[in-house]
Amino acid sequence: MKKLLFFTCFLFSIYSQSQQKFTINGTLLEDATGETLIGVNVLLPELQTGTITNEYGFYSITLPEGVYEVLFSSLGFATVTESITLDKNITLNISLKTDTEQLDEVVITADVERANIKTPQMSVNTLTAGTIKNIPVVLGEADVIKSLLLLPGVSNAGEGSSGFNVRGGAVDQNLILLDEATIFNSSHLFGFFSVFNPDAIKDVKLFKGSIPSRYGGRVSSVLEIFQKEGNSKELKFNGGIGAVSSRLLAEGPIVKDKSAFLIGGRASYAHLFLPLFDINNSAYFYDLNTKLNYRINENNNIFLSGYFGRDLFSINDNFVNVYGNALVNFRWNHIFSDKLFSNASLIYSDYYYGLELDFVGFEWNSGIQNFNLKYDLKHYLTDKLQVNYGLNNIYYGFNPGEIKPNSADSGIVEEQLIKKYANESAIYVDIEQDVTNKLSVQYGVRLSHFIRFGQKEINVYADNNPVLFDPFTLIYEKAEPIETIASSRSDQLKSYTNFEPRIAAAYAFTDDLSIKASYTRLSQYLHLLSNTSSPTPLDVWTPSGPFVKPQLLDQYAFGVFKNILNRDFTLEAEVYYKDIQNRIDYIDGADLIANDAIEQVILNGEARAYGLELLLRKNTGKLQGWVSYTLSKSEQRTPPRNENETGINNGEWYNTPYDKPHDISIYGNYELNKKWSFNSNFVFQTGRPTNYPIGQFVFQDIVVPYYGFRNVERLPSYHRMDLSAIYTPTKKENKSWSSEWVLSIYNVYNRRNAASINFRQNEDTGVNEAVRTSIFGIVPSVTYNFKF
Repeated sequence: MKKLLFFTCFLFSIYSQSQQKFTINGTLLEDATGETLIGVNVLLPELQTGTITNEYGFYSITLPEGVYEVLFSSLGFATVTESITLDKNITLNISLKTDTEQLDEVVITADVERANIKTPQMSVNTLTAGTIKNIPVVLGEADVIKSLLLLPGVSNAGEGSSGFNVRGGAVDQNLILLDEATIFNSSHLFGFFSVFNPDAIKDVKLFKGSIPSRYGGRVSSVLEIFQKEGNSKELKFNGGIGAVSSRLLAEGPIVKDKSAFLIGGRASYAHLFLPLFDINNSAYFYDLNTKLNYRINENNNIFLSGYFGRDLFSINDNFVNVYGNALVNFRWNHIFSDKLFSNASLIYSDYYYGLELDFVGFEWNSGIQNFNLKYDLKHYLTDKLQVNYGLNNIYYGFNPGEIKPNSADSGIVEEQLIKKYANESAIYVDIEQDVTNKLSVQYGVRLSHFIRFGQKEINVYADNNPVLFDPFTLIYEKAEPIETIASSRSDQLKSYTNFEPRIAAAYAFTDDLSIKASYTRLSQYLHLLSNTSSPTPLDVWTPSGPFVKPQLLDQYAFGVFKNILNRDFTLEAEVYYKDIQNRIDYIDGADLIANDAIEQVILNGEARAYGLELLLRKNTGKLQGWVSYTLSKSEQRTPPRNENETGINNGEWYNTPYDKPHDISIYGNYELNKKWSFNSNFVFQTGRPTNYPIGQFVFQDIVVPYYGFRNVERLPSYHRMDLSAIYTPTKKENKSWSSEWVLSIYNVYNRRNAASINFRQNEDTGVNEAVRTSIFGIVPSVTYNFKF
């Protein structure tokens, strides 16, 4: 009864205060294009309060009656000051003009001065498209994923590897969203490039911890990317011609100031030159980004965005591999009142993998599809209290693989692996509250529910155990099913419900110094079946079910954030600890490809990761950039299930494939003058864990190596330096055409970093030898970018 009385008084307090205050709300736009602006500061210096615009450019703040100066500021734009008399609710839409002197500045966060100091949000990094385009990468192609690798806590398995790892997590533990739609494979050409066209990108944000309750389904990170909406003022084009690919993007009004379109495409063409060298192989990619928006009125906007990308790799037409993503998202923004903003989204996402082996005589197709309906609301109750809440529902269809003959004389028998279906739903609430002028908190909860539906065939095992342990050979083996039963798709094989609380707090000692702490609970119901350090397109996703449990994460983080030397520098230091239950592990010799009984090779283990992250940034002047350092450990183990088993690695903790104790990245941008700017980055990482043979035996004149415990050895340390120079010719008067030349050198000192080390017997001497495989040495490139 006391709790009910307290809650009633709390609501009455909010209500009574709201009667004495009025609300300013509106949308922030870019003056030249009509694009909405994310993360713009709306500040009232007199009251020492403010807010920022959300993902759709909307803001709302409730204040006492009075006369105020309101500042609208964002790096790269001229600050706008408005004088208002607040004696009623006001809608104030503002357009910000580009500050050309700051346009090319390196920007890591939306507001380097305040955003990281006072808000409770921590473990978050933001990159602008301008920063991404400046960072030197292989073959001169601006790349979102490669840019993220320069941030603390982010790494990958090396050159030419797919995906990225965050705070010691696996690639499949990252939720990648493009305009709210899930991307299941973020790489082109097996990891050399990412699927994100930098020309079409508006905002990139990586959540490594303190993940808001509106996100779920992955236990390591959330990478949120929004595409541009299109220029509603005038028709514009921009693009670039590079060493291996070119791109072109067009945007313009459909109805001026009311509706706009964006369409952009990329394609690689290096394969066109292979026939000149009598090479009948091919490797290329292409993708297409599209977006339409229509402003019905001040309270209603609709968006239709899409992405389609494909990769093709072939060898003499005997081996043909095609894979890629496709997605469509229809969104509706609605403003119910000056305090309540909503977004409804209907999303379709698809990942396809196809393989044709002509010399064997078969085709292989697999993939994953999902349909997602989500509804999010943001309620600005007072200037000190905001509430976000919503729900979403995702229906999944999994095609583990279909094999069929590709010719009449093929000896292959057509077979469809058992398709799987599941549904993931969630409701959430997330509260942002300024408790005092110094203490801010963000707290909430997500309630997720997962259902694994019935399928054509289900194996039944003795004692419900699909994996057996042989006490004589001390190895795990597949169990034979005792029977196979069928079920309809409407049946429920298994369901899981998880309560996922989140809390973060920030205490600001001054405007330039704060400490933060957070706790995050997350659930992950999908698993990528891969026993390699870097996933391949052939890896398939599988849902949790009767034998595969969902992964559960508890992450704790603490950080210190400080502006230094008159805010010219910013220092961020964080420590974290992650504990993950039900991390899948594989028995020795597990076969994952075309396995219709994957439960026979999987064990449920656990994982942990902990570390220290440091990020020092220089935000002003001709020389800008950052230095990041990560000291970390990432381990997993699969203990014995009973006293008669040994577990994996005798049940001891062992290094994950993405454990890199030391990771240093340095990035710098120097603007010499209006024509020339220079960029450089240096990377050093501890070599990733691997397995070397500890001995060998001879069987029928064949030398067979054998291995010890998992991931005991390491590859040599990885390091390289990249340089680039950007030359911008003087723009001719009365001409709309502008351009720039990007000259870059990847791996300047030609370091032959080891992608792998293989052991073999020398055919001439008979002596065992180690052979290092490297992907890249020094790679110079030239790119021409243009706008008109």
